[in-house]
Amino acid sequence: MNYETVIGIEIHCELKTKTKMFSSAPVSFGETANTCVNEIDLGHPGTLPCVNKEAVRLAIKAATALNCTIDPLVKFDRKNYYYSDLPKGFQITQQFHPIGRNGSISIDTKNGKKEIRINRIHMEEDTAKQFHSDAGTLIDFNRAGTPLVEIVSEPDIRNGEEAAAYVEKLRTLLFYLGVSDVKMEEGSMRCDVNVSIREEGSDTFGTRTEIKNLNSISNVQKAIDAEVARQKEVIESGGQVVQATRRYDETQKTTVMMRKKEGSVDYKYFPEPNIFPIRLDEAWIKDIQEHMEELPDARKQRYMDELGLKEYDAGVLVNNRDLADFFELVCEHTKDYKKAANWVIVEMVAALNKATLKLSENPCNPAHLGTMINMVNDGEISGKQAKVVFEEIMKGKDPKKVVEEKGMKQMSDTSELLAMITTVLDNNPQSIEDFKNGKDRAVGFLVGQVMKASKGQANPAMTNKMIQEELKKR
Repeated sequence: MNYETVIGIEIHCELKTKTKMFSSAPVSFGETANTCVNEIDLGHPGTLPCVNKEAVRLAIKAATALNCTIDPLVKFDRKNYYYSDLPKGFQITQQFHPIGRNGSISIDTKNGKKEIRINRIHMEEDTAKQFHSDAGTLIDFNRAGTPLVEIVSEPDIRNGEEAAAYVEKLRTLLFYLGVSDVKMEEGSMRCDVNVSIREEGSDTFGTRTEIKNLNSISNVQKAIDAEVARQKEVIESGGQVVQATRRYDETQKTTVMMRKKEGSVDYKYFPEPNIFPIRLDEAWIKDIQEHMEELPDARKQRYMDELGLKEYDAGVLVNNRDLADFFELVCEHTKDYKKAANWVIVEMVAALNKATLKLSENPCNPAHLGTMINMVNDGEISGKQAKVVFEEIMKGKDPKKVVEEKGMKQMSDTSELLAMITTVLDNNPQSIEDFKNGKDRAVGFLVGQVMKASKGQANPAMTNKMIQEELKKR
């Protein structure tokens, strides 16, 4: 039997604010446990929440980038349940009035572009973090109350590869907008994936399982592939898939049961009584939308249309905003955008990896790299010499000073070159004969001899041209 996989993804993304969603406590990762929390986050009696305006602004940016319809009426609801990481006994969320609805995002697949519909994006507060051990459970409330947006897709995704592309596209988009730092390893972006399979051609959904808290894009794909294989095996052995919450075990490369779901949980939602509905000013919403950062797809298209980059190179740059920002700084100092992209994507990234440096620790000055590219194009140094100069640039050195110190400036004086070429030709009569007999490789050999005699300082292009001119005279 052939099966079709049906996947929907819920992404929780912490917003890049200085303070919590409903309190003035700071948002900071890695601080000493329980030092970034106050009475409001802990739900002390008599405390009242106050909506973080910056969180609303960032949520509007995210909803706009996802092509959602913005609801100017902000309302919050209580999601009631008890768990040890939820100090108030309820979570403040937007169950009935999400900030954005009915959006979409385009992803690249092996079959071309595909639109994934977005059901909703809503604001809420994060929970505390638990640490389990044999000695018991410890709770760090620093994360409690951190502003979140939850982005819920429609079940339009059909395999692990598409799911990974969707999460990567969202991650890039939210990072470009400055909405979140999207560090999955730190938990600021977390994925819950709903997976089911059905007979190919069927319109009826199968029984879904939820895979919780996937912490990397590669694990999103691996977990889905493992769960699809598990569900197929269950069905083909005569069993039934049970609605449940599972986790992905990286060591066993399979999903593991966490708890069964008997049905939908009744969270007894009702309007949050301590936050009155807020009518957002339409002019404020419009101002946010008009001053948004350039989105990744638009930047990629600009690189191809205006800078002449190939789609692959443009894509590699755009997938890392910091790398793309550095590339644009290089382009302020050279007009050879294709060479600039190649040096940044290939040589610089390789050098950083070799030195185990992050891009934020990059010692390369973009002006120096742009200058070096111009020096190659102007014939001041050869491409081979540029490799040596680049090694020094990656130490923070000025390329012009490097060339001067190493005596690398190319020999472009025609009279000096001609004298050297004449000597090489006189010493290699057989190569002259080979050229006359149609053996073009003789020219390459002679160019090599001149480069050797000049200790690599002869201009290769000029040398090649002058050698051919001299050969025709003999």
